[in-house]
Amino acid sequence: MTVRSDRRYGQTHEWTMQDGNDWVLGVTEQGQELLGDVVFAQLPEVGTTVRRGEACATLESVKAASDVLCPVDGVVTAINMTLADSPELINDDPLDSGWILRISPTGTPDDWMSPEEYQAALDAGA
Repeated sequence: MTVRSDRRYGQTHEWTMQDGNDWVLGVTEQGQELLGDVVFAQLPEVGTTVRRGEACATLESVKAASDVLCPVDGVVTAINMTLADSPELINDDPLDSGWILRISPTGTPDDWMSPEEYQAALDAGA
């Protein structure tokens, strides 16, 4: 599993990284493996207000539907429109082109894990 040092990680295998004033949100390699083949991504509209710890997107796979939890309070500034036609990008490239959305924050994801903490959680079987 690739755990990148420029990101923070959620308990349910999401990643977030700061890019300018926004936070970009996606699913980790471990998260996409647990999901299985993603067949649909339900994304919010740009301008939607999102809350830390609440679902801000839903990914449907051949196994089940899973919520993607928001790392920070804020407003959605962009969604990955490519996922509408190619949701498999989440499986193929979860750390780059399979990003899900961008958020203009009103806070920071302080309670999300550092790369070292996330790696330790993975090593412990999380």
